[in-house]
Amino acid sequence: MTYRSIDLFAGIGGIRLGFEEAFGADLQTVFVSEWNKYSNQTYLANFTDPFPIVGDITKVPSDEVPDHDILLAGFPCQPFSIAGVSKKNSLGRATGFADETQGTLFFDVARIIDAKRPRAFLLENVKNLVSHDKGNTFRVIMSVLTEELGYHVYWKIIDGKAWTPQHRERIYIVGFRDDVYFDWGDLEVPPEGGGIFADVAEFDVDDKYTLSDKLWSYLQGYAEKHRARGNGFGYGLIGPEDTTRTISARYYKDGSEVLVRQEGRNPRRLTPRECARLQGFPDSFQIPVSDTQAYRQFGNSVCVPAVAAVARLMRRSLEA
Repeated sequence: MTYRSIDLFAGIGGIRLGFEEAFGADLQTVFVSEWNKYSNQTYLANFTDPFPIVGDITKVPSDEVPDHDILLAGFPCQPFSIAGVSKKNSLGRATGFADETQGTLFFDVARIIDAKRPRAFLLENVKNLVSHDKGNTFRVIMSVLTEELGYHVYWKIIDGKAWTPQHRERIYIVGFRDDVYFDWGDLEVPPEGGGIFADVAEFDVDDKYTLSDKLWSYLQGYAEKHRARGNGFGYGLIGPEDTTRTISARYYKDGSEVLVRQEGRNPRRLTPRECARLQGFPDSFQIPVSDTQAYRQFGNSVCVPAVAAVARLMRRSLEA
């Protein structure tokens, strides 16, 4: 059977890639939205769709979004305003998700789910979503998805290091329109784990990735200053046998989260291809942008094989 899907806040297509791995030719993407022009460049270099990427989803009426079976969204995390909610409650008025989430990007996810009623959705976000804004953000999201929209919702924080040599904890929120069987305990995790950095390392790396004496001195001084204060801030230095810290969108600034040891030389940054591999992207994935943009894009993306594992679990539920 064919599943029609839409890719919201698509980035460079990492979530889509994971679902394509799980569903193969049975997955048909019918709509893509991403506002960043550099991300769109990378997306278009790797996916060929017979329709253009839509920029700002907030300006797209729900009825212009195609019907679909699966909604995918790695939406940005924003706090919700709860001003006025208690007043409306005291007046006996229903607030509804439109009132409680208006002005946030989650609102656009909710209004599309409400209008199109897909069979399933996957929302991915940083693990801090659970504690964001003292837990209010997550409370509102779960309330909207379950109480307002009537979906059966399951969530779990999953560490990508089970699939790649990168420590990357993210929350995965899965929802079904129907009351199907779903159990996170059935998630298939490779028994051998995600391997070590040597598995993804490039060889003969260009000298431009080696830190200058000035930057290396600065990072060492910065780390020492914070160590003296009892803080844990500082660079992360890895060798071939290690698992890396989480790569983030700010990696392009100084590379301090993950620096690679080099014998007799200053450490170096990861290359964009190493970042891609740490996220589980295949080497066939094209990187048509500058290093700066590539670091941002892979830092903002997802662990593709972790998404694929969740997608396989969702498929079993949909086909049970």
